[in-house]
Amino acid sequence: MSDLISGEQFDDLFRTFHSTAFRLETQGVYNETVEREPIRRFVAGEAPDDTWLAPWTDNVRRATSQGRRFQRVRLLTEPLTLYLRFELDLALRANLPAGEEIRCITASKAADLDLPVGTDFWMFDDAQVGVMRFGDRGMLGLEMIDGTDHVEQYRRWRDLAWSSAQPAEQWAPLVQ
Repeated sequence: MSDLISGEQFDDLFRTFHSTAFRLETQGVYNETVEREPIRRFVAGEAPDDTWLAPWTDNVRRATSQGRRFQRVRLLTEPLTLYLRFELDLALRANLPAGEEIRCITASKAADLDLPVGTDFWMFDDAQVGVMRFGDRGMLGLEMIDGTDHVEQYRRWRDLAWSSAQPAEQWAPLVQ
């Protein structure tokens, strides 16, 4: 595995892309420390406090106001994990209003389409791909992929996932 991009270097990718940032999100559970309290509140039925997400949604608003796009396809497990119910609720409440375009696809349909189930990645401007690497406590960083042939495979997966997925709003009834 090559060196991983994380921290400020990772954040810079979201501030400096020119036209599109796309993510394929395939895990049923992510172990991000920052999400523990928001998930606890969700499970307890308490009012959400999304201040922890503000740096992300603020950046999305800035970028989309400049004509740049954030797109995401989220694979949904069958049945939906508690974590994915939380993520879908968060997407409907915060990410979509900030300007992200989010679609969902079932994991079984993704597998039928030979999408890389189990592999999350970000693609920036159709040219840079960062495969997300995870550890026990969440994301470790992005492994940047280079080479035209490799990047082209990720473009195909992106296009197939996006065209086969449905808008996140259609999945709202699963949050309950």
